[in-house]
Order: sequence, then structure tokens, then C-alpha cells
Amino acid sequence: MVKAMLAHSVGLQITENEYLDAEQDAQVRHELMDGYIYAMTGASDKHNKITGNLFAELRNDLKHMNAPCTAYINDMKVKVQNNFYYPDVMVVCDNNDKESEFYKTKPTTIIEVLSPSTRRIDKTIKRVTYQSLPTLQEYVLIEQDKVEIEVFTRSSSGWQAEYYYLGDSITFASIGVTVQVEDIYYQVNNDDVLAYVKTEN
Repeated sequence: MVKAMLAHSVGLQITENEYLDAEQDAQVRHELMDGYIYAMTGASDKHNKITGNLFAELRNDLKHMNAPCTAYINDMKVKVQNNFYYPDVMVVCDNNDKESEFYKTKPTTIIEVLSPSTRRIDKTIKRVTYQSLPTLQEYVLIEQDKVEIEVFTRSSSGWQAEYYYLGDSITFASIGVTVQVEDIYYQVNNDDVLAYVKTEN
């Protein structure tokens, strides 16, 4: 019954077990928020490129460092309290995070690429919810229609935010990886990238 309803659901209320069971076979991914499920829309070309670029940079560096961390890209869920989300990119460094094959509970870094339909929730509800995770050290928000990256880093005094632009490098201290902003936006044709390419040539 629940599996059949998922394909046509908007704000359907179900239990956690019903959600996990139905989501394994669902053709469209859903997130569970406060007991209600919400279907996820398809991503744009720029969104896909940014997500893929950053995942590749993180995965390659972690591999070369032989780090005990694993990078995941948008099909691995994270459980936060009673909610289940699909981060665009996530890094998990806790080898004991084995509660389930289908979701993680102890991420170190979570990255979301913003879009008009997700910006508000990514910058408010999800940010606060993600930052409640004791293991989370960085929460990253990436614009796709311009070059701007906001990185929230956990510190002894709370969460600190910094912005990064073309020409900058971002160091994810918790996983020991540094990524160039231009590598994150590789082949992404927004106005900022096109203007930057002209100045470099």
C-alpha cells in the first residue's frame, strides 16, 4: 500500500519503518521530515556537475591519503533524529557508523548544492538539524547559478561561517582535504565562471 502511494505522494505521513521499506524500491527518492515524506525533484546540469566535481575531488584525495573516511554522493541517506535526508555529498569517517546499509548517522561533512526549490530549507531547517549531529564538523552550501560557497565549521565557540569564491581554496580540516573553488565549478557555465575564465586566458 505504502509503496504504491509513494509515487504520487506529497506530504504523505508514514512511520520510519514504512518509509525505509518503501524507499528501497521507490523509483523516485523521498525524504522523511517529521513523519511526512516529500518527493525529491530532478537536479539541473549545473547541480549535477558541481556535485560530481566535489565528490570526485574528495574521493580522490581521501583515497590517496589512505584516510579512514568514505565519500558518498546523493543516494546515501543520513538519519538525523527522526528525519531522513539525501545530502548531495557526505563524508563519513566513523568506522562504527554501521547501523544500516541504507543510511548513515555519524557524518563528518555534509554538502548541499542550492537550488531555488531547496535554498530555504537547506539554509534553515536542514542546517539547524544537521548541526545537531555531534559528529558533524562542516556543513557546506554551494550556489549553482553564481560562484559562492558558504562553509559552516564547528568550533569551541559554536558554528562559524566563511565564504569562498573563485581563486580561493577550501580546507576541510576535519578530513584533511583542500579543494580549489574552480575545481568545484569545473565545466559549470554560470556568469561568474565564464567571466573568470576570460580573465585567466
